[in-house]
Amino acid sequence: MEGVVRSVGTHAAGVVIADKPLIEYLPLHRPTSGSDETPIKTVTQFEMGILEKLGMLKVDFLGLITLTIMQRACDMIAARHGKRFDLGNIPLDDPATFELLGRGQVAGVFQVEGTGMKRYLTQMKPKNLDNIIAMISLYRPGPLEFIPSYIKRMHGEEPVDYRHPWLEPIFRETFGIPVYQEQIMRAAVDLAGYSMSESDELRKAISKKQKEALLKHQAKFIAGATARGMPPASAEAIFQEWEEFARYGFNKSHAAVYGVISVQTAYLKAHYPVEYMTAVLSAYKHATENVALYIEDCRAMGIAVLPPDVNHSGLDFTIEDAAEDRGTGSGGAGRGQTAARPRAAIRFGLAAVKNVGEGAVQVILDARGQGGPFTSLDDFCQRVDLRHVGKRALECLIKVGALDRFGGRAVLLEGLDQMINASASHFRAQEAGQLTLFGAAGGFAGVQLPKVKAEIPRREQLKWEKELIGLYVSDHPLQPVMDQLSQHITHYSGQLSEDDHGKSVVMAGVVTSLRTHLTKKGDTMGFVTVEDLQGSLDLVIFPRTWREVNTWLAVEQIVLIYGKVDAKGAGSAKILVDVLKQDFKLASAQPAGQPARPAAVQSIMWSDDELPPPPVDDAAPLPPGYVPPPPDDDGPPPDEPAAPAAPAANGAPAAIKRNGNGHGNGWPSAGGAGLPGEKRPAREAPAAPPRRLVVTLRASGDKDRDNRLVRRVHGLLTSFHGADRFEFVVHEANGTRHQLRFPNSSTRWCDELAEQLAGLVGPEALKVEALA
Repeated sequence: MEGVVRSVGTHAAGVVIADKPLIEYLPLHRPTSGSDETPIKTVTQFEMGILEKLGMLKVDFLGLITLTIMQRACDMIAARHGKRFDLGNIPLDDPATFELLGRGQVAGVFQVEGTGMKRYLTQMKPKNLDNIIAMISLYRPGPLEFIPSYIKRMHGEEPVDYRHPWLEPIFRETFGIPVYQEQIMRAAVDLAGYSMSESDELRKAISKKQKEALLKHQAKFIAGATARGMPPASAEAIFQEWEEFARYGFNKSHAAVYGVISVQTAYLKAHYPVEYMTAVLSAYKHATENVALYIEDCRAMGIAVLPPDVNHSGLDFTIEDAAEDRGTGSGGAGRGQTAARPRAAIRFGLAAVKNVGEGAVQVILDARGQGGPFTSLDDFCQRVDLRHVGKRALECLIKVGALDRFGGRAVLLEGLDQMINASASHFRAQEAGQLTLFGAAGGFAGVQLPKVKAEIPRREQLKWEKELIGLYVSDHPLQPVMDQLSQHITHYSGQLSEDDHGKSVVMAGVVTSLRTHLTKKGDTMGFVTVEDLQGSLDLVIFPRTWREVNTWLAVEQIVLIYGKVDAKGAGSAKILVDVLKQDFKLASAQPAGQPARPAAVQSIMWSDDELPPPPVDDAAPLPPGYVPPPPDDDGPPPDEPAAPAAPAANGAPAAIKRNGNGHGNGWPSAGGAGLPGEKRPAREAPAAPPRRLVVTLRASGDKDRDNRLVRRVHGLLTSFHGADRFEFVVHEANGTRHQLRFPNSSTRWCDELAEQLAGLVGPEALKVEALA
């Protein structure tokens, strides 16, 4: 059986081109799939390597969805603006294009929309196509380490050096860093007298690490370079560097083609964002994660994305112009200005709804195209043959709000069978040729919908949107509570990158999934996915924290997350959770009836209208000393510290637990005596008499940061309901001291509050006193 062909494969994209019929050069055979539907009818019996040795030309034709996106975008641009673009005339030297890339607004831009690439582009601030080509070539596992040097040399922050002066003309474009295989080929020609065909053989030997061929080329290169006056030691050192080049060398022609498409897609997004993003969303309409990402990018650019609607939506995403704004206010047209152009939005496509096929959508679109928009539910059922739409598809369209104009979702869902039966009866009558006395087709009796006492809760409607579309379109569960959450959160999921690795953050989200994992020690930990306004985020919850939250944590729960960013390794950044809270109800920084602040204190406590918009970029508060344990082959079990003891509170500063070497790294005690390691139920009313907590705050000189700290401390205190009082002692930078009391606010001093406050201001800033 040796030497017998076991199976025959077909190259995914390789096409052999010759000047004569292939039968005169090669043995051919039929593809082994046996299907008459395949477009491939003939394949060569020789494999790729043999074809190359025979001198045959093999060309790989790759299909890119990006080309479809560009074509759709260009068609919409031509229809809306009268400008016709194609691959040959989209500019490659437009400054606005490179400004967009330098800002990191790369969602939907070919080859550069990853988190790491986005970070490097913002550092690079590309100026031309060559910069993009180099970045595409360098952003791979081998040469990734050279990117920082490339960027520094590009901006003149690092000297550019060359192994030999003869190499400068060749490597000048990449600032002395070998990037392209073509650079090695040219260097072999210029330094050692290679012919172009010989230099291509050298390229192949290096890239494929052919040892025998490399030894021959090494001797040839050193001899040729020495004959031209280069010292043998220099020639040998250069060739040895080239052998290492196999690890990261890239074909420039390949990178250049990709770079061109990257710049062209960036141009379309920079100048025609509505058209381009509509094309992108249509191309990825069945990939819900991509759709969620691109919709958030649209909203960040000020482009509204409208929910599906049977009167406005098409098969795919479409552009919808709002009514023209002719106001004369600050946003309107003034003297000498033309009226504002209509603001365009993107309308969700009906085929992007799960369980709604293109055939069902086409039935609706055909009816709308013939008779115009539907005026009522009866009109919809009379003109659309719902037998061909299907009950499941119609139900899903109702759940995502596509028929909201005809009534509430609860009543429409309850009357789903009546709608389908009425439509079916009408179209069966038409097919049977039933006529009225006046010669027209049988009349439509109308849809009799049942009475429903209550509408479906908004939360349930959003759940349906998430399930059937993959994201929240009409609203987001976080939106009603964002006023409270925004005072605490520091990052959204879309803002996390490798630069944030190890940073403490505060985030918020709605739980979309959770699962448990048993560590080697037998402890249970959790892996949770949450979603915020910009996308999804993975949480790792270690056993100690999991024991505190597993009784209430559930899907659809809104949570406030305190943790550290883990952005190393493959995949998106995740959060190693230290504290997870569901009680985030916050009070204002100055409750009604509170005495006015001293004038000097205004430097660190702003009025509401002076506050900068959230989220903020500074590090978020986390309990100090929290270091997540290293993962092992059975998951990441934590090395948990001992449970805190609880010394009694008194008039002295709150006691601090200390470790074996005497360094304070524990939490201030919360109150009454208890057994070491005793677990205290959260939010339990204190048995001790009311106390006063004094929090000392010191101005840092950063007005924004000081104000946020005050708001966080006040919000945290008021989120613990109880009879204890609190006050702030504020120390200004000039030595002035102010005492702020909050007669209309109270708190409850407990271990949980002590932990979080110590993370915010440090344990030394907390003092508990008995109320007189």
